[in-house]
Amino acid sequence: MTDPKHLKADLLLLLVTLLAAGGWIFSKEALVGMPPMMFIGVRFALASSVLCIAGRQQWSGLTSRDYRAAAIVGLLFTVAMMLWITGLQRATHIGEGAFITSLSSVLVPMIALSLFGQAQPRIIWLALPVAVAGFALLALGHAGSGVGFQLEAAQLYFLAAALALALQMIFNSRAVQHMPALLLTAIQLMVVGVCTSLVSIFTEQWPAVISLEVAGWFIASTFIATSFRFFIQTYAMSLAPVSHAAMILTLEPVWTALLAAAWLGESMSPLQLLGCSLIFLALMINRWRWLVVLVRSAGQQRPRL
Repeated sequence: MTDPKHLKADLLLLLVTLLAAGGWIFSKEALVGMPPMMFIGVRFALASSVLCIAGRQQWSGLTSRDYRAAAIVGLLFTVAMMLWITGLQRATHIGEGAFITSLSSVLVPMIALSLFGQAQPRIIWLALPVAVAGFALLALGHAGSGVGFQLEAAQLYFLAAALALALQMIFNSRAVQHMPALLLTAIQLMVVGVCTSLVSIFTEQWPAVISLEVAGWFIASTFIATSFRFFIQTYAMSLAPVSHAAMILTLEPVWTALLAAAWLGESMSPLQLLGCSLIFLALMINRWRWLVVLVRSAGQQRPRL
């Protein structure tokens, strides 16, 4: 029989991927009436406040070392979010951007091997060329554009964001061993909020008035796609093996592309479809060991006749 706890976790993680995908749409709509750094700064500061309150009983256990580690991860997250929001502002196809950003999980083992000498499964050497091939196809341009191999600014920003996110994931995995995941997330979001707000104050012109529509998208992005999403994700990952989370969270770019098609009317050319498919295949290859664990687990839970 299927473990009810694991089933609950799987459903919650599926909700998390939908919320994350929705965050792309919410953010894109909010940028119509808000400067990008202001949007990220206020959004993450408010989202962090909610998580800080949710984890208020755990704060007393943190040490100065925990705060320093969380702040470092937060700075890496700040760079990633600044690159991501700039790419989103310039993007003409956010479904494609979601797949490019998801390359962060493919880059993690490569960076961990390069920086820390951590042994990695050999299968990463298969995932990497597949991912590169997928990105190369996206860089070939849209069908009928008459453009050959040419990287767009948004694609470069998303790729740089993926690299920064990979670094953030590595340092985050080390920091979370010594402190509660919820508080680590809250501190990271606060660092992003403070840093990007400061950047915005000195580089952007804040709007005198924000329309109700833009405010609605901003609220959805802040409290639904950020605070609620991370709270649910932290809880769900405590209920199920990491193999479940690793595989289900891979669906985020797929949902993002589908939501972008439904809400923004985006469509993909054959080259884009093939490129995104190769990137998704690279994500599956990169998580192959988790897929094997997941399949074996499902087989063991299958009721006998």
